[in-house]
Amino acid sequence: MSHAVVDLVDYDDAIARFDPVIGIEVHVELGTRTKMFDAAPAGFGEEPNTSVTPVSLGLPGSLPVVNGTAVEYAIRIGLALNCSIAQTCRFARKNYFYPDVPKNFQTSQYDEPIAYDGHVDVELEDGTVFRVEVERAHMEEDAGKNTHVGGSTGRIHGAEYSLVDYNRAGIPLVEIVTRPITGAGERAPEVARAYVQTLRDLFRALEVSEARMERGNVRADVNVSLRPTPQSPLGTRTETKNVNSFRSVERAVRHEISRQAAVLDAGGAVVQETRHWHEDTGTTTSGRVKSDAEDYRYFPEPDLVPIAPDRAWVEEIRAALPELPAARRRRLQGEWGFADAEMRDVVNAGAIELIEATVAAGAAPAAARKWWMGELARTAKEREVELAELPITPTQIGALQALVDAGRINDKLARQVLEGVLAGEGDPEQVVVARGLEVVSDDGPLLEAIDAALAAQPDIAEKIRSGNLGPVGAIIGAVMKATRGQADAGRVRELVLERVSS
Repeated sequence: MSHAVVDLVDYDDAIARFDPVIGIEVHVELGTRTKMFDAAPAGFGEEPNTSVTPVSLGLPGSLPVVNGTAVEYAIRIGLALNCSIAQTCRFARKNYFYPDVPKNFQTSQYDEPIAYDGHVDVELEDGTVFRVEVERAHMEEDAGKNTHVGGSTGRIHGAEYSLVDYNRAGIPLVEIVTRPITGAGERAPEVARAYVQTLRDLFRALEVSEARMERGNVRADVNVSLRPTPQSPLGTRTETKNVNSFRSVERAVRHEISRQAAVLDAGGAVVQETRHWHEDTGTTTSGRVKSDAEDYRYFPEPDLVPIAPDRAWVEEIRAALPELPAARRRRLQGEWGFADAEMRDVVNAGAIELIEATVAAGAAPAAARKWWMGELARTAKEREVELAELPITPTQIGALQALVDAGRINDKLARQVLEGVLAGEGDPEQVVVARGLEVVSDDGPLLEAIDAALAAQPDIAEKIRSGNLGPVGAIIGAVMKATRGQADAGRVRELVLERVSS
């Protein structure tokens, strides 16, 4: 099989001549205490090959037992995705050899998934809502983890040797498979990103997973194909495996559209294959020819009985579902009084939870939004981190705003306090005391500063007496400078007018 290197077609040019169709398979690791089919702990970060049992290792004679909590979590996910929950379903063996699958088959679901025929509405950055149809959500187990040592890419090619850690083998997974996503056009990469982000938020709201993409709790396989027109049959798809960030999902779709357009322009044919995503270069490379379902020789798992979720139990789970992210956003927007554009900015910045917690700490919604979307957003951008990664908490922002509301500091001083908190100098109260930043509330020092300013500019007093209040600003500015910004400008203005009139 040849994989000739081709130049990429400009994305806008590719979109002008081809209709992209995407499909996304999202795997989520469930946050159960034990694995899918045995009692080994389902933790993270343990020493290699310590969270295992004979079932995890596929040893002869070991028998699986289904994790009931994992089944409940799968039903939660299915209901939240507006799926039908199967009256009965069963597990199947998906047969293939790879070192991280010690049984030489993965226990999954094939023709009888636990949830099917659903949909999820995703909101794009400009507020456009795009519906993604969900074909199925099925239960399965994760594979172990291969580590390829040596070489420059971290992959098996060029490695000196490989190590296998079976701690992850058997971790409960739910795989969510979309139907072909059509009609997105040039926004296909954005739709893909928004869809995965919507699912991540959903998993967290349902409390079925920590959904930390950097840990691999959520992974996306991104399918892309091109066709000449929306009326044409579907083109040959590629599947870019294990993409684990929102940005990378968007970039992978964009790259594959440009790459496939170049292949077709050169008179070639797109190969149905899996591809690897390279974060450093923003490109994909060929993996292996993509297998079809019959190649895996699926057959029913003989060691597990079918699962028949009781209808009353399913309805109990439905009734206990928490408020889902979209409904929560609408509720909070109404409570906070944010305009649509303001709320979109908050959502896109990942600041909903931060603002909600800051409001719970006592700040007004507008004040909470001002801090997180203003000074802190700029700081996060400068440091190239997410807002939530900044060394400051919503409780501290609430305390900072309380100092402003109490008149102990003004906005200018509050920014200095914020700077101190971010520098690790303590909570806002500690920074105010240590830096001596509290507003001067004693009229005595303020009158001294006012008298000095009036003496330095004697003509200003006469102008004010004659009714020209414009020069008052010059005196206020001088007093603010003399007090290092720690005067209350409103109180200074009152005292200036009193001083001049007397």
